[in-house]
Amino acid sequence: MSVQLIRVGHSPDPDDAFMFYALAQEKLDTGPLRFEHLLEDIESLNRRARRGELELSAVSIHAYAYLQDKYVLCSCGASMGDGYGPVVVANEEFTPQQLRDCGVAVPGEWTSAFLALELFLQSRFEYTVVPFDRILDAVRQGHWKNRPVQAGLVIHEGQLTYAQQGLRCVVDLGRWWKEQTGLPLPLGGNVVRRDLGPQTIALVNRLLYQSIRYGLQHRQEALAYAKQFGRGLGDPQTDQFVGMYVNRWTLDWGPEGRRAVEEFLQQGYAQGFLPHKPQVEFVPFPEPS
Repeated sequence: MSVQLIRVGHSPDPDDAFMFYALAQEKLDTGPLRFEHLLEDIESLNRRARRGELELSAVSIHAYAYLQDKYVLCSCGASMGDGYGPVVVANEEFTPQQLRDCGVAVPGEWTSAFLALELFLQSRFEYTVVPFDRILDAVRQGHWKNRPVQAGLVIHEGQLTYAQQGLRCVVDLGRWWKEQTGLPLPLGGNVVRRDLGPQTIALVNRLLYQSIRYGLQHRQEALAYAKQFGRGLGDPQTDQFVGMYVNRWTLDWGPEGRRAVEEFLQQGYAQGFLPHKPQVEFVPFPEPS
């Protein structure tokens, strides 16, 4: 039997590591597929996906608006913030008007956090792209490579650690989105390349589902694996962070999660932040095995 290589990209952070634990550690029978894991920051994965490089990849939901011709969203693997999400932090308070002009350090232009901040401000804003794990330092120092930085858009574990560096939260975008729409904020998902064909797409989707389910059923061993990607998080904070983003929507987006994706991208289009109306398509949910 021939073996097909599936290159899978995901972020080096605890929630993605938790989701992919069973696949990365060969806990599953993957049949005719062999998975090769590439760990990169989410903006690098967004760029790879725009070039169609990987067969399976974690991406930002914002980026999916530019990927729909090459990829379809898996029915599982959602990263959703239910009343919490990326935060804007600073050394002092800022009004929305001040945020537009103050110079915000952002983790990438195609991240969902970036689009969420545009929706919050209802406008474009001045920003500097900074590696996600350097944003807190850039805010404290007030600059990044000679560019002024007065606020930072924080994703990943920085959402739990910014106060330890003496910074304050200007806005929690997940909380704001929930208040505005009543929906969770769709931040990330996993996409599979369309040219694999229906049968392989279905198998990849099923194996991702099984990997997430395995992690949830073997939580302590999956957490032990995930904590090596926590960048300064202790065991309780790793558990907290994984619980924030591996939740009831991760096994299945469900009607509410799918509605959240469509609402998020539709608002981006309606306010002029996306160039075309998004067409959201999900792989069918796998039949019970």
